Amino acid sequence: MPDFSELSDFLRSRRAALTPEEIGLPQFAERRRVPGLRREEVALAAGLSVTHYTRLEQGRINHVSDSVLDAIARTLRLTPDEYGHLMDLARPETVTARRARLPRAESADPGVRQLIDTFTDTPALVLDRRNDVLAWNAMGHLLLGMHLDADAPDHPARRPNLTRMLFLDERTRALYPHWQEEATLAVASLRLVAGRYPHDKQLAELVGELIMNSEEFAERWARHPVRTCVAGVKEIEHPLVGSMELSFQSLLVPGESGQRVIAYTARVGTESEAALRLLASTIRVPNTDLPTSVD
Repeated sequence: MPDFSELSDFLRSRRAALTPEEIGLPQFAERRRVPGLRREEVALAAGLSVTHYTRLEQGRINHVSDSVLDAIARTLRLTPDEYGHLMDLARPETVTARRARLPRAESADPGVRQLIDTFTDTPALVLDRRNDVLAWNAMGHLLLGMHLDADAPDHPARRPNLTRMLFLDERTRALYPHWQEEATLAVASLRLVAGRYPHDKQLAELVGELIMNSEEFAERWARHPVRTCVAGVKEIEHPLVGSMELSFQSLLVPGESGQRVIAYTARVGTESEAALRLLASTIRVPNTDLPTSVD
């Protein structure tokens, strides 16, 4: 029987986050030993037998129908991202097939690398599904990894990983004035990927490393947050040019690799645009070291 432990943990975490009133059940006066919904209450609201739901949550069921998953998703008020994650966790045959299509070695497509190099004023990176940096242009390196070697993405043994850097690298942490929100979103995104690629050994090793070395990561991981983020706004406090508010867009590279391009831009006419242009100007200064500060 496949390992459904992640599915079990996910269901328990979502059940614990709800009350009977939130799903339309009466709240009785008796004292509850644990917060959240009981298994019986989830089963009742979803129209399932208690035995069937209990076996599912305990990981003792080999197949779950779409109708059952739909009923559970409605009862637990799952978001679209959480619903997709539920389907991944409950479909081991799908993720096994996905595993067979994964490339053995990851590298940025030469055409995609060439593309981001044309973005002379726009920070851009190529990431794999684990958030390893497979390539960055000069501006991407300067924005997020100027304390690292520019060629680090070309060497798997020292390739930067944005999630590892966020939790374990103090200079990366200092870039984000709203670090707590960034950290929560990073874990939620990684949880989603882990559900889609449970056989990814390198991904499992990354998660294990972060759990062992960052209590803040471990606490968030245990909550089972799930969320995808393909666009938005980030505030960055850069050591060279100060505060910037940058929009980012994530574009999926066609194919089965799960690679994506992320580009950062600033609104025209804003101080952030001026700061980004100032940052770009440091690249074009010949035969000089980067300044340690910019007034």
